Amino acid sequence: PRATGKDVKSTDIIRSGVISVKGLLKIMIGTPIKENVKGFTPQEDSLVDRALLETYAKKDIVPGCDLTKIESPTMSDFQEVLEGMEGGADLAERLKKYTVGTFSGFLNQPTNVEMDNPLVTFSVRDLEDELRPMAIYTIVNYIWNVVRAELKKRILLIDEAWWLMQNEDSAKFIFALVKRCRKYYLGVTTVTQDVNDFLNSPYGRGIVTNSALQLLLRQSPAGVKSVVDTFMLTEGEKYLLLECGL
Repeated sequence: PRATGKDVKSTDIIRSGVISVKGLLKIMIGTPIKENVKGFTPQEDSLVDRALLETYAKKDIVPGCDLTKIESPTMSDFQEVLEGMEGGADLAERLKKYTVGTFSGFLNQPTNVEMDNPLVTFSVRDLEDELRPMAIYTIVNYIWNVVRAELKKRILLIDEAWWLMQNEDSAKFIFALVKRCRKYYLGVTTVTQDVNDFLNSPYGRGIVTNSALQLLLRQSPAGVKSVVDTFMLTEGEKYLLLECGL
C-alpha cells in the first residue's frame, strides 16, 4: 500500500496493508465458507489481524515511522509470529506450503520486478491453477493502489477476463473498480471470448451494464439467448451476431 493523497498518515497506510494482506491470506490458507469463497472463522480473523500488526512492528513498521526507509516483511516472518501466538499453530502449518513447501518461491520474497514503465503487462498464463487466484488478487490490488496514488489518465485492459469471474473476491474487486475508475481517470476494458462468462456472474453482469461501450462479436447459438435478453437485441441483431464473419 502507498499514500493515496496529501497528508496521508502512516497509520492509514499500515491499516490498508493489513486489510490487503488479510484478503490474500484468505485465498491462500482460508477454509471454504461457500462456493468459490474462502475465509476465516471470527477467531482466526482476529488472530491473523494481530499477527500481521506484530509482523509489521518487528520490522519497525509502526504508526509515525518513515515508510520510505523500511524493510518489508515476508511470509516467513508472518509464519514465525503465528507460531509464537496461542492458537496460531494451525494457521502457521497451512502457511508452510508457501514458505518452505511447493510454492515457497512465489510470494515469500520481495518483488524484483521494475514496473515504472509506460506499458506494463501482467500474465498469469503459465501459473498453476491453484496459484492464479492469489496472483490475480495481488495484481489487481497493486493496480488499484497505483491508480489512487497518482492521478493521471490510464487504460487498464483485462484480456481473458472470465478468469476473474471464477473467484468471488476478484469478481467483486473488478466490479468495484469499474464503478469507481472514472473518479481516478482510469478507463477499464474487459475482453472475453464468451460474454456468458460474465452474464453468469452477478458481478460480471454489473460490469457489463456499467460499461459505456459494449462491443459484441459473433455468438454461438447455444449462448445467444442470454445475450439477446441482456442487451435487448432485435431479431435482426440476433441473426447478425449468429451469422457475421467475426
